[in-house]
Amino acid sequence: MSFKRTARRVPPRLYRSKLFVPGSRPVLFEKAAAGAADVVCLDLEDSVAPGDKDSARDNVVAALHDVDWGKKLVTARINGLDTHWCYRDVLALVERGGERLDAIMIPKVGNGSDVYAIDMLITQASEAVGRRKHIGLEAIIETVAGLANIDAIASASSRLESLHFGAADYAASQNMRTTNIGGGNADYVMLTDGPARERHWNDLWHYPLFRLAQTARAHGIVPIDGPFGNYSDAEGFRVQARRTAILGCEGKWAIHPSQVALANEIFTPPAAEVKRAEAILAALQEAHGKGFGAVALNGVLIDAASIRQAEVIVGQMQMVRERS
Repeated sequence: MSFKRTARRVPPRLYRSKLFVPGSRPVLFEKAAAGAADVVCLDLEDSVAPGDKDSARDNVVAALHDVDWGKKLVTARINGLDTHWCYRDVLALVERGGERLDAIMIPKVGNGSDVYAIDMLITQASEAVGRRKHIGLEAIIETVAGLANIDAIASASSRLESLHFGAADYAASQNMRTTNIGGGNADYVMLTDGPARERHWNDLWHYPLFRLAQTARAHGIVPIDGPFGNYSDAEGFRVQARRTAILGCEGKWAIHPSQVALANEIFTPPAAEVKRAEAILAALQEAHGKGFGAVALNGVLIDAASIRQAEVIVGQMQMVRERS
């Protein structure tokens, strides 16, 4: 272990599912609050038409006061820094939104200065109104500039809690020839050698998601996978979510209520993994009591690294049990 360890900046929380709700549709707020999503994001950006931006902002501010959000994390996605709505979103949420909001999500973050700018607005507005509760920040990486500058983004503010991947805008930024939001593409394949020439699909999103997860962990924050556009394709959602869970993401967006249960299912540790993790901790505790640093469990060597892996799984499952 390095002399200078990377500590997790935010307390352990459940991020399995993040349900997006348009700020222009307040009729959906109570349903989202009563639903099974771990996190609800009240959206002021892409899901809100330009003519509805001001009323949506007022709807979200009112909902932060009037809706019982229970123990959910509640965040709000503001409009981008390249719009004239951005600063008004931040000031309204901080100065008029009360103490319920947990974090502000910044879309299309291109560099560390974007995060710094929103941090400055939050800090000054909080001081102006005597706000008590700390507001975190979430950054969406959805441009090639954002991915190129991801380390600077991740270290730009102590408020930053999570990095999220936005596949659609990222694809547009890179001029990728695809209209899929997540999922595969039939033209992104390799052919095997030999007479059969079998086609093997590749993962369009592996590199940016791997880079995002790696950077988030290096800076002590949480990586979250973004949207899967075809909400009628449950199996496609499951397959992508399983891949990103393996990469280290702690959750995934739900752009439709039907995706909440899927995300909760995938990002809850499988029962077999939990059972093995608990067995690892028990076996190593017994081994350490006998003076051994490592021990075999069912024919597999386990040691101190195994403890760290097992503790992550057991700790996450404990949060799920408490929520249930």
